[in-house]
Amino acid sequence: MTALQDAPVGLPTPAPLRGYRPGTAPAGLVPQQRTVAGDVPTDAAPAVAAPADAAPAVAAPEPVAEGVDALWARFTKERCPRTRERLIMHYVPLVTAVAGRLGMRLPSTVEHADLVSYGMFGLIDAIEKYRTDRAVKFESYASSRIRGAIIDELRAMDWVPRSVRTKARAVDRAYGELESSLHRAPTEAEVAQRLEVPVAELRAVYTQLAAVNIAALDELLAGSDDRPGAATLADTLGDRRAEDPAGSVEAQETKYLLARAIECLGERERLVVVLYYYESMTLAEIGRVLGVTESRISQIHTAAMVRLRTRLLDAERG
Repeated sequence: MTALQDAPVGLPTPAPLRGYRPGTAPAGLVPQQRTVAGDVPTDAAPAVAAPADAAPAVAAPEPVAEGVDALWARFTKERCPRTRERLIMHYVPLVTAVAGRLGMRLPSTVEHADLVSYGMFGLIDAIEKYRTDRAVKFESYASSRIRGAIIDELRAMDWVPRSVRTKARAVDRAYGELESSLHRAPTEAEVAQRLEVPVAELRAVYTQLAAVNIAALDELLAGSDDRPGAATLADTLGDRRAEDPAGSVEAQETKYLLARAIECLGERERLVVVLYYYESMTLAEIGRVLGVTESRISQIHTAAMVRLRTRLLDAERG
């Protein structure tokens, strides 16, 4: 029922409003929101009411009430674990930056995430030992601690002694300097003279350096796409002890065809072939066994080889 139908009997029926469209209210009849001091003026756009089933608005996160200086002051005074955690979270980008600079000079096998995790120990240690009364910025002090923690962890995992690493850098530096000055690859004697060591000692250094550079077999080769089936280092290495599948199949097929061809020979030709190639007898010995001369055995052997070669060629063409 409409509002006009619900009006009491006897009252005059209100005249229809000009420009009124069903589902809309005439201008001036929509009640406006009351305003108080400090609210939006009444001439601003009216607020649209949210549906009843709409999800409640998520409150914006409260801004950090304290700055870094206030956190340091509280942590220096109270040594609160919660304050230390907030300081750690604030300086995490510093750890990422230091780890990124160190990772540029390390092999690709070292993960950036591992460097960041190593550097976090240095950051925690720097926060524990830093004193705000020092005339040193915390970023400068923590950077050295973070870098040291990363290097110490890498050295602990390294199976090569530091002395060998030092020798490797010295040899690489000598090679580079000699190549720049000589415009060619230097000899062992020239490198030894540059390092002021005997050639025998330089060769001993080469032996020690043989175990320095180790690469993972499943590491992708340079230029390969990072997708399944990409070429790895293991794909370039061959196992000489492994049997070649294609060669094995070809050898089995050749043996089968050769056996069939030998079966097609005459009795005396087959006997000469068996005694000569399987029993390792000479032509003279075969002649004495068969009671013929050595020249006759040679003729039989030549004829047998011609027939075998012909049959194998026919089998290959077929």
